[in-house]
Amino acid sequence: MRTRPALCFILGLGCFSAAQADIIGVKGSVDYWHYDSDLSSALGQPEMKDDSSLSFALAVEHPVPLLPNVKIKHSTLEAESEREVLNEKMERIDLDYSDFIVYYEILDNIVSADIGVGAKVLDGTVQQNLTEVEQVSETLPMLYAEAGVKLPSTGLSAKAEASYAKFDDTVISDAQAELKYNFIDNLLVDVGLKAGYRILDVELNEGDERNLQLDFKGPYLGLEAHF
Repeated sequence: MRTRPALCFILGLGCFSAAQADIIGVKGSVDYWHYDSDLSSALGQPEMKDDSSLSFALAVEHPVPLLPNVKIKHSTLEAESEREVLNEKMERIDLDYSDFIVYYEILDNIVSADIGVGAKVLDGTVQQNLTEVEQVSETLPMLYAEAGVKLPSTGLSAKAEASYAKFDDTVISDAQAELKYNFIDNLLVDVGLKAGYRILDVELNEGDERNLQLDFKGPYLGLEAHF
């Protein structure tokens, strides 16, 4: 599961090196996300420790009419409970979470806006009460939207991004908002420092009964580069 972010970036960088800068644009970012996590199910609602992870995003944009742009996002979701037996945590979350998105830019100026569709992939395990381990493997269709605004001649910008996925009784919603300052801004590359807040909710259901609720929320810091 840990190889997916590296493969995504290798493939993306390969695409970039094969393209001319004035034809294809590449955006890449890495975020350090510190989050509170909640786990709720029929087995209880244990108190979970705060945790943190790195999140990655890579987008490839082009000027070809009617052909959508592509974007990949990936986060590793890990958390443990306060409870333990013989130095073993009774609850543990270990999930890989990825978005594969195709989207269109409907605005691209001082105000920007993107809309698209894609797939959310959730893979890993959720351990409860030490011995109850649920294997998670979900792929859901999703809707995606992003909107942003730039403050001219300052390097400052703001952006909000949201996605929603539902299949059968499983629902995932993911939303974040951020402020960014470009400390490098020239014809070759823009590099910015950003800070924001992200909320991720996951409902995994079995039949008509709710089976598992996972919530992750907290601030993040990151770097973004646009070639």
